[in-house]
Amino acid sequence: MQRFCNKNLYIPNNNRMGLLQDKLARYDLPQKFMEAGVYPYFREIEGKQGTEVMMGGHRVLMFGSNAYTGLTGDERIIEAGIAAMRKYGSGCAGSRFLNGTLDLHTQLERELAEFVGKDEALCFSTGFTVNSGVIACLTDRNDYIICDDRDHASIVDGRRLSFSQNLKYKHNDMADLEKQLQKCNPDSVKLIVVDGVFSMEGDLCNLPEIVRLKHKYNATIMVDEAHGLGVFGRNGRGVCDHFGLTNEVDLIMGTFSKSLASIGGFIAADKSIINWIRHNCRTYIFSASNTPAATASALEALHILQQEPERIANLWDITNYALKRFREEGFEIGETESPIIPLYVHDTDKTFLVTKLAFDEGVFINPVIPPACAPQDTLVRVALMSNHTKEQIDEAVEKLAKIFRQLEIIK
Repeated sequence: MQRFCNKNLYIPNNNRMGLLQDKLARYDLPQKFMEAGVYPYFREIEGKQGTEVMMGGHRVLMFGSNAYTGLTGDERIIEAGIAAMRKYGSGCAGSRFLNGTLDLHTQLERELAEFVGKDEALCFSTGFTVNSGVIACLTDRNDYIICDDRDHASIVDGRRLSFSQNLKYKHNDMADLEKQLQKCNPDSVKLIVVDGVFSMEGDLCNLPEIVRLKHKYNATIMVDEAHGLGVFGRNGRGVCDHFGLTNEVDLIMGTFSKSLASIGGFIAADKSIINWIRHNCRTYIFSASNTPAATASALEALHILQQEPERIANLWDITNYALKRFREEGFEIGETESPIIPLYVHDTDKTFLVTKLAFDEGVFINPVIPPACAPQDTLVRVALMSNHTKEQIDEAVEKLAKIFRQLEIIK
């Protein structure tokens, strides 16, 4: 059929990609690892996450989960989520700011604020949107945001979205933090944002020294407790409680997707800070509120955490055992002080190969490569749960040691 058109009308050639597609089509790094048979991402799990999972019809030891308290498959939490769906439905169909606030949300906020020792708390739909939204809205062009150079990507994005001046200090280097503070106008807000537990390396921030510098330079502190909640402190209150410095920390952030067996996040602070965030944080105001099931699940997990202190005791028992076993086998594990155990490889290709060989042996671990770490510090990340057993630890250590020796990473 003949086509008729205005000779001046541009008709694109559908066989030719647009500029964006043409540019992005050149990105083929994942395909190269797929062709090599070592692509380690988006592996499908066929059931609940526990210390063992089914993948491809096979039993696999799970050492790649952030479910430190081991609660993701707890029937009490599942039933709480089901009951909330029956009462409230599957979603809220709007933001917290407008029609999306449930009494369930405010109950969780009250209990979280009391748990972490702050006046008030606000719940968000994800932990990422807590950091990316809160950090961006707290300060203005005349202020400063100062971050550890290994802070989580959500913190990095939060400071990028801010109009404030951004400064970084070398990881846990308090002398460098002080140098950055000395660059700041004494009369401007200086917001120090830091991970309580660093998510890849497993070490803790030097909170006592950060607090000392806070007072010396009249700064403000925000601590990300994503990996500290449910692990450190009394009944899992976090790193701030662990150091006895909750009252010295101005903002405490946490997530539900790890120890609280759900999805979402929160920020806790004094009333004046929460009032500002509630009315100015874009990721809070313009995001749909967390689902009833996710909210109820987090609330039930918070109750269990406080009622069953033996969970954290078990977690630390298995953590200390695993740290000892990995050190005995000669693994390089850095300065970790937590259930996050980095096994350093220092080579991207070998990092992916270790992950593949471990999976073939029935051990699920996660690879960590740039930008999640420095190029020379690639590693595989082992994460522990309260309900791991020493027998499971031994099995994983033995299999990983065999692989690391085979690849000449350790002797």
